Amino acid sequence: MTQPLVRLNPPALPDAGAMGYSQITIVEPGRLAFISGQVAWRPGGEPAPKSFVAQAELVIRNARMALDAAGASPADLVMMRAYVVDLTPERLEQLWSFVLAFLDGAQPCVTGIGVAALAAPDLLLEIEMTVRLPT
Repeated sequence: MTQPLVRLNPPALPDAGAMGYSQITIVEPGRLAFISGQVAWRPGGEPAPKSFVAQAELVIRNARMALDAAGASPADLVMMRAYVVDLTPERLEQLWSFVLAFLDGAQPCVTGIGVAALAAPDLLLEIEMTVRLPT
């Protein structure tokens, strides 16, 4: 059986647990999956939605499908990174509601990074994940 991931929020650091993530995740040895950045692209090649909220919804859906394909769930996430074009508090708030629903109570380490651009000019958000695969 897979050992549980240990989530820590030391009192000397801000209480990330109150916001839905952890400052530290300790992982016992096992198989890891590194999931490439998921963006607002669809299998049929349709253009990315123009709005940030619509892209966030699609990116989270793609992240869920990637986890499913790896045989993992949000509870297995070690680290999640979100790259946001022109990161603002408003965009972070819009994204966070989707992220919290996706995590479903899991509290992996999460980092939000503001960037000038992503791989294509219409992309506003990219999320990559590191997952410890269940045995």
